[in-house]
Parts: sequence; structure tokens; C-alpha cells
Amino acid sequence: MTAVSNSKTDAPPTHPRTNNKRERAGSVTERRTDYGSFTVEPLTPHLGAEVNELDLSAPMEGQQIDAVKQAFADWGVLVFRDQELDREAHKRFGRYFGSLHSHPMNYSRNGDSEVLIVRTTADSAYTAGDGWHTDVTCDAIPPLASALYIKETPECGGGDTLYADMYLAYEMLSEPMKQMLEPLVAVHDGALPYVGAYKSTPPEGGYPRNEHPVITVHPETGRKVLNVNSGFTSHIRGLQPFESRALLDALFKLIATTPRLYCRVEWQPNTLTLWDNRCTQHHAVWDYYPHTRSGERVSVVGDEPPRGVNG
Repeated sequence: MTAVSNSKTDAPPTHPRTNNKRERAGSVTERRTDYGSFTVEPLTPHLGAEVNELDLSAPMEGQQIDAVKQAFADWGVLVFRDQELDREAHKRFGRYFGSLHSHPMNYSRNGDSEVLIVRTTADSAYTAGDGWHTDVTCDAIPPLASALYIKETPECGGGDTLYADMYLAYEMLSEPMKQMLEPLVAVHDGALPYVGAYKSTPPEGGYPRNEHPVITVHPETGRKVLNVNSGFTSHIRGLQPFESRALLDALFKLIATTPRLYCRVEWQPNTLTLWDNRCTQHHAVWDYYPHTRSGERVSVVGDEPPRGVNG
């Protein structure tokens, strides 16, 4: 006997939406990948792209710089492979976006104050960035971007960096939670990572400590951003300590346990990755002990302090 196909039972399930369900947060349409002098290949539909056909060792002209800035605004994380850069070329690329930042921990180190050495070996007590954070939010005006150039990768593999989309993190919150968070202000304290985790000796007067809105508005895209991170945010001003801790822990858990927020950059030697510090967090995965990962980072100072929903 010949089996008769039943299209209703043979078709794979699609789990269709019901009419009374709202659209899933972070749904995206097709996004731009051609920028004229270069193209990009997305890492995810909402965050991260690899840039093709662009040599950062050569100075860029105005129109090309504008195209890179547009791709940066579109994708938040840009990955440039096979780049042969000396330190001056690396710094020149950073300066296309603004003045270069001096890291607070560089005060005690000899060398170029605009370059942060990122090197982890078998003798390292820690690796910088091994936990979800946004760079140097303890500053009154945190960096708007960072550009990490990795020269040496672990021979065993590993050492990737995860990036999380803070636009999407905000969109995933309920409407009552958004309304509660938008007027709040949080304290970002440099002593948390630099003394508490890295055991460094603070400069005279201590590391920076500043307040920023819990929800910010990106100055270029106009989109709302969840702006607390487990690396620097100590508490929310005006709340009881137990209220602040419970709320921050819930937000930190959202970031740490929601892979949907992430793109993942797999480092190769001579890779430069640029990320928007105003709308992402990142986590450098230390899964390569006792091997070595080494590079240098420059960061770009923002034009203004983080702006809240009400200005």
C-alpha cells in the first residue's frame, strides 16, 4: 500500500505567533553591508560585522572615514583582519573618532599614556576584562570607543571576546521596568575593578568615581541603552542598599545569561576590533591558560557625559 502524504502532519512545526503577542524585542530587518569602498559580513543580525577590503595601515580620506563611522554606528562592533599596524597607525585610526584616552591605570606605568598594553601569560594573576563590563565607566566622560589590536593569540586556541548589545538588553525589559529605571542614576567606581579585582595601588586621590544615568540615549543613533555593568557599577543612588543590590544583580544576570545579546570575536594574529563603548559590553574569555594572548588597545574620549532619557 502506498503511503499518502498529509501536508498538515508531515510539515515541520513552525510555532506561529498568535495575533495578541507583541513582536519579539530586538527583531531586525536586513541591514546595510555595502559601504562603497568596503563591504562587511555580519557576525549576527543585530551586532558585529567583519570588514573586508580595508587596509588600516594607510591613512584614510574623509569620505572613507565617514563610511567607517557609518558602519560603526550600524553594527557597534567592527572586526578588521590581517592588519599590519605599527603603534602610530593604530593611534591614527583611533583619532578618526576623537581624542585618545589615557587609561587610569597607566599613571603608574612608563610608556605611551594613550596605549593600554593587554598581555596575559602563564605568570599573570588575571586577564584584563575577564568579566562583563563597559570600559572605564568610572570616568566623568567614559570612552566612546575602544580599538584592540591583537598581535599574538594562544597557540591552543581560545581567548575570544564576547560582546553584548545594550540596545537589545534595554528592549528586553518590561515596560514597567523601563519606566522605573529611566529616571535613576548609578555610581560607577574605578576602585571596584582596579583595586578590588586587580589589586593595584590607586593614585593620590583614588581612582575616578562618577554617576551616570541607568538608561542613556546614544548621542548618534538616538536609541536607548541599558547603562550599568558589573565591572564598575557599585550601586543605584537613592535606593536602599538591598533594593539597589537586587535590581543590579537582576540586570547583571540578564547580561551574563542571555546569549541572544552576544556576538563573538575569534581573534587571529593581526586582528583589530573596534567597539562602541556607549552601547555594548564585553567579556574577554580567559580559557587559554597557560598560553599567551597579547596586544595593545587605544580608546577614544567621548564628546559629552552620558545623557539620560530626560537630557
